[in-house]
Amino acid sequence: MSNNKIKPLDRIDKVILSTLQENGRISNVDLAKKVNLSASPCLDRVKRLEAEGYIERYGAFLNASKLNYGMTAFIQVTLDRTTTDVFKLFKNEVVKIKEVVECNLIAGGYDYLLKIRFGGMESYRLVLEKVSALPSISQTQTYMVTEHIKQDSGVPFD
Repeated sequence: MSNNKIKPLDRIDKVILSTLQENGRISNVDLAKKVNLSASPCLDRVKRLEAEGYIERYGAFLNASKLNYGMTAFIQVTLDRTTTDVFKLFKNEVVKIKEVVECNLIAGGYDYLLKIRFGGMESYRLVLEKVSALPSISQTQTYMVTEHIKQDSGVPFD
């Protein structure tokens, strides 16, 4: 579907998105009741929102501690060169490290910010070895998370 044919979101679309973000397992019937639509038009809206890319995927939030990934750290990465080839090579390799759960290109004092999850200090050392072996890294700086105050809960809706 081309971008010029995407219709603007109305109040009902926003309530649908907000509700699905909070509870992706809600039945279509319950969702329809919440937005005051019958089931069929509600399902049509959800399918349209999926097709237009507003809904990227569905999933579950897992308890990282129970799965032995209870520790989190952020690693600032500075590359030795900032050329297109180096960025591409770094991106191709960093996505292969399963413990790297987020990787963001940063404008500022360093090049990338990685969020990693691991089970303990021994696991951390192994992850740091993998990260340090990435191509063209000149420097890293790690920040250990000691308490999660607020975590990403999705797009903020009014």
